[in-house]
Amino acid sequence: MSTHPTRRNFLTKSALGLAAASLAGRSLSAAHHKSGDHGHAHADTWFDISLAQWSLNKDFWSGKRDKMRFAEITKREFGVNAVEYVNQFYLEGFTQSVTKELKKVSDGEGVKNVLIMCDRCGRLGDPDANEQTAAVEAHIPWLEAAKTLGCHAIRVNAHSEKSESYGTQLDRTADGLRRLCEIGDDYGLHVIVEPHGGLSSNGAWLVALMDLVGHPRVGMLPDFGNYGSKREGWTYDIYRGTAQSMPYAKGVSAKTHHFDANGEESTVDFRRLMQIVKDAGFTGYVDIEYEGQDIDPDTGIKLTRDLLVKLGGRL
Repeated sequence: MSTHPTRRNFLTKSALGLAAASLAGRSLSAAHHKSGDHGHAHADTWFDISLAQWSLNKDFWSGKRDKMRFAEITKREFGVNAVEYVNQFYLEGFTQSVTKELKKVSDGEGVKNVLIMCDRCGRLGDPDANEQTAAVEAHIPWLEAAKTLGCHAIRVNAHSEKSESYGTQLDRTADGLRRLCEIGDDYGLHVIVEPHGGLSSNGAWLVALMDLVGHPRVGMLPDFGNYGSKREGWTYDIYRGTAQSMPYAKGVSAKTHHFDANGEESTVDFRRLMQIVKDAGFTGYVDIEYEGQDIDPDTGIKLTRDLLVKLGGRL
């Protein structure tokens, strides 16, 4: 076995050291939480912090961690008091009894349920009218679940047929999204769109979509890592996309991938992105969504959390 440190080992050891030092000097214990405040991980942050369940997706898919204890894990292991669920982990055998159990766990831990990220529900802009209606209706159980959990929103995908024109996809997706917003209004819930592939990763198209839907329940979940699509071979400036999206934001996804030895996100200008968020007057939930490969998810989550806390006190 080689005794030379690999890049992965170096980053892991550096990240672990930074996380430990940060926790020692800036404890996230209850003494540093705002009294009665669910999301703030530090008294000085101008936004609330939540944990996106996708950050631990490998553990939930493998069964290493219990998806039903997500709120407990978030509070006890990461010191975060708010969660954002991903419906994919609960699709098999889902009933509202599952929702009630999740609510019981979150209430027991004093954790705020923020939203449910909804995938595999069909395309809201499907060119087939029956398929489009089925996609709208497939979101209803998640609206019901979100209502029971006390969430403020569900996150949906604004997808259509990619082979069709920019304008055609816009019109069809706006129609399906508006219909879903009308149903969401009955539940008192927002329906928010995340840049998530196809034209939904184009900031200008998303703005046009918001304006065309024109419903008070519609909104966006800007994601620092989802503007443009490497898989589809095109780029979009993430700073421009974030700035375009913020006027419609009802949440923010602070996605991270890599950290340097100083605990800074090394793939994007994270400070600049958070400054854009602050300049927009946003004070809601910013979620931790770690998707990196160089270090383990637990460390990535803690480093993202600590970076948010730091910027929340300095910007």
